[in-house]
Amino acid sequence: MAVDKNMPVLVVDDYKTMLRIIRNLLNQLDFTNVYEATDGGSALTKLREKKFGLVISDWNMEPMTGLQLLREVRADANLKNTPFIMVTAESKTENVIAAKEAGVSNYIVKPFNAGTLKTKLTSVLGDF
Repeated sequence: MAVDKNMPVLVVDDYKTMLRIIRNLLNQLDFTNVYEATDGGSALTKLREKKFGLVISDWNMEPMTGLQLLREVRADANLKNTPFIMVTAESKTENVIAAKEAGVSNYIVKPFNAGTLKTKLTSVLGDF
């Protein structure tokens, strides 16, 4: 089944420049329906208001981290199956393990490019 590139994608990052970079990379890959949230709390609100096909979230945010957001998503019966990719500047093994244990779909270490993003998206969503 082909990936629906028009599906809503939620990008969560407290750093506006990173939001713009990820949005641009998604646009390069023909994903056009991109929404943004600048913290975990507002991301949860958006996720509960609208059905998203994918969440791409930064790890390091305040007051709710990406890991806490992931745990909230996985604990919510309506959201638990939403593909979730974590983005972080740190590739510490314990972070990867914590994210995996919380149910992350995949993990991207900054910096990354459209090719890396496409590889991760393909592993989570299938070929496109």
